[in-house]
Amino acid sequence: MENKKYADIDFAKLDIERQKRRGAAEAVFCECKTDEQLIKIFQTFKEHEQNAIGTRASDKQAQALKNAIPEIKYNEKARVITLINNPAEKTGEIAICTGGTGDIPVAEEAAETAEFFGSNVKKYYDVGVAGIHRLFDKIDDIRKANVIIAVAGMEGALAGILTGLVDIPVIAVPTSIGYGSSFKGLSALLTMLNSCAEGMTVVNIDNGFNAGYSASQINKLIAKGRNH
Repeated sequence: MENKKYADIDFAKLDIERQKRRGAAEAVFCECKTDEQLIKIFQTFKEHEQNAIGTRASDKQAQALKNAIPEIKYNEKARVITLINNPAEKTGEIAICTGGTGDIPVAEEAAETAEFFGSNVKKYYDVGVAGIHRLFDKIDDIRKANVIIAVAGMEGALAGILTGLVDIPVIAVPTSIGYGSSFKGLSALLTMLNSCAEGMTVVNIDNGFNAGYSASQINKLIAKGRNH
């Protein structure tokens, strides 16, 4: 059954009007879904000529989807699946910074998400506080962005340092990278939440998707304002 607002495929009701209503296509959390469910979901989006993004997808899920829908793209590091029926015109710039190499998978999820929703992305990986001169070498380029996403585990200090150096919005993403006392990202989360550097927004642990989505919304508004 279908109505004009969503496609009802029994186990899911797909929001095919979200692009018109919110300016962004629906996202699919893949981790808890079967291959058959994902294939049906993405096939339905394709039939409605909708873009779709899937997060936390396994290699097995991605391969099953590619076999059914050859246009599917998969970023293995990010664990993100994309189906593009209507390519978005990219605008503005988001800078994505990581504290270390171990934070890259979460950063890649943010990057794939931001690009899917129409933002240009530049990546500055492994610029954490253990060798802060690496960050200072790139800070002038980072300042050119409309929004910064700071991804860090361990103690999560990178986000606060970046926020104290720039005059643009910073979205902080704590990651679950770290030794035992980091409590699977809780230490980084609390550091970011308690930062005295004003103007920083914090998302949940390992939530690159939400950071990329929110950064893209901010970026597009800023880019639109600058073009008027």
